[in-house]
Amino acid sequence: MGDGSTAAVVWDKGLLAYDLGGDHPFNPVRLELTIRLAKALGVLDGVELLVPEPASDDELERIHDVGYVTAVREAPLVGWDLRHGLGTADNPVFDRMHEATSLVVGGSLLAAEKIASGAVDRAVSIAGGLHHAMRDHAAGFCVYNDVAVAISWLLDHGFDRIAYIDVDVHHGDGVQAAFYDDPRVLTISLHQHPSSLWPGTGLPTELGNGAAEGTAVNIPLPPGTKDPAWLRAFHAVVPSLLGTFQPQLLVTQCGVDSHDEDPLADLSLSVDGHRAIYRALRELAQKHAGGRWLAVGGGGYQLLRVVPRSWTHLIATVLDRDVDPSVSVPSEWLDPVRELAPRAVLPVTMGEDKDTAFQPWGDGAGLAVDKAIADVRRAVFPLHGLDPDDPRD
Repeated sequence: MGDGSTAAVVWDKGLLAYDLGGDHPFNPVRLELTIRLAKALGVLDGVELLVPEPASDDELERIHDVGYVTAVREAPLVGWDLRHGLGTADNPVFDRMHEATSLVVGGSLLAAEKIASGAVDRAVSIAGGLHHAMRDHAAGFCVYNDVAVAISWLLDHGFDRIAYIDVDVHHGDGVQAAFYDDPRVLTISLHQHPSSLWPGTGLPTELGNGAAEGTAVNIPLPPGTKDPAWLRAFHAVVPSLLGTFQPQLLVTQCGVDSHDEDPLADLSLSVDGHRAIYRALRELAQKHAGGRWLAVGGGGYQLLRVVPRSWTHLIATVLDRDVDPSVSVPSEWLDPVRELAPRAVLPVTMGEDKDTAFQPWGDGAGLAVDKAIADVRRAVFPLHGLDPDDPRD
């Protein structure tokens, strides 16, 4: 896959229209700076960027109520009594909001369609990942849930076992809610503990309903968790569950607000840690999902130092064009950013020289993260025929 021929990148400047305005943290400049950096490094050389169309109402209504879609469309014109979580500080109304957010959904759908058709094995849309949007309301900067719509579409186009892995610092609550009763979708979310971060959900006891019990998996991590502890938790839970669930496709939400410098949360990962996560996801897709991997973006609010580097690593990993962390950030990217933000401390290399090596769980070390690991394994593993206390499982 080194030439990018069996991987797709969805991107168009039209995706920058999802702009919540003013000094809202969800600033689309992070997307533009990512694509610029990926181009400057040659990651996108020879790659045809796929241009999405807006999702139709029929596709949106896979996940969202008709009345909600109507409310989103009309919100910029109404301006009062909006309800549905619209017009709040988190989810302000903006001009052509329906068009902008349905284009984001269309991007994730296009990525899904390319994989389902067999045209590619992997696809990435960094504009996607709006994982908090619910059936009838906006939440957490998210208007329509592009990931849930794409998964729903895939379930109707040849797939009946999909694993969704969410590495955003916030709980992937909207996607979990959409498939909480559906045993065909395994949702796994690693996030900062809900007692210390919005939305306050995502405990190991949230397991799914009925026949889907055990297909909602939540790994809440203590504030301050660094790369080695995060990766210890990930590898103590995720590979075993994928091995028993046997997904046909991996869908991953790759928010980078887990970074130590992110202003909205308190985990302590690095750009190097993010790169290690993407490489682990790629390996798991190869091992457990026939190589099929759909990756989307998500949160991330350190706009200059973190998001562009981390998501360039994501795009590079999807394309099998991995970028060494020691590679210098190109001056053709740095110079215009310096003009944009003359006082910002900009990154010099594509990594932060952080150690991402971790000790596998089960060594008896008793790290702070081990309680979270034990809690989730005890809650979930027996439902999959796995021994929660045996490190081999």
